[in-house]
Amino acid sequence: MNLIRQYPQAIIKTVIDYSVSILCLVLLIPVILILAIAIKISGKGPVIYSQKRIGKFGKSFTIYKFRSMHFGTEEGVPLLSGKNDKRITAMGRFMRKHKFDEIPNFVNVLKGELSLVGPRPEQQYFIDQILQKTPQYKLLQNIKPGITSWGQVKYGYASNIDEMIERLDYDLFYLENRSLWFDLKVIFYTIGIIFKGEGI
Repeated sequence: MNLIRQYPQAIIKTVIDYSVSILCLVLLIPVILILAIAIKISGKGPVIYSQKRIGKFGKSFTIYKFRSMHFGTEEGVPLLSGKNDKRITAMGRFMRKHKFDEIPNFVNVLKGELSLVGPRPEQQYFIDQILQKTPQYKLLQNIKPGITSWGQVKYGYASNIDEMIERLDYDLFYLENRSLWFDLKVIFYTIGIIFKGEGI
């Protein structure tokens, strides 16, 4: 990406990130309250699930999501999730289809850890395995990860390391061609997924 264009676009992107995140958190207060109550009465465990992820420059941060799995089922060795994952609750399956479980990600944006659009952050456990096969993954850590990504809207969720590597091509393409217009395109696709309920 041309460095002359990159700096002003980066500033605009940051302003959009913060503005949209604040707006969404305010407008979605009724939805947030309903989801929080539904999660709480659907079973034991906290409403908000937190997990360590790796962000820009390889820095670790805590990502926040609405809990979509049965409490205690993610202990031990990290496992990738898929459509038929029995760890996912009924409420969690509904939230994931419409990406409602990721609403708390807006808090991460306000903390400067996520952007609206960028490669999805992964756990160090999976990154180590990806790097053994594809060192290019390290390039993604040059930019801030995002709530949604080109890889997610074009490829979808990955349920194993090989699929994560296949999806990597889309995120590398985004890295090389990122722009505000590209971000708007990704957001447009994401909105379509939300309304169609085509998430995992």
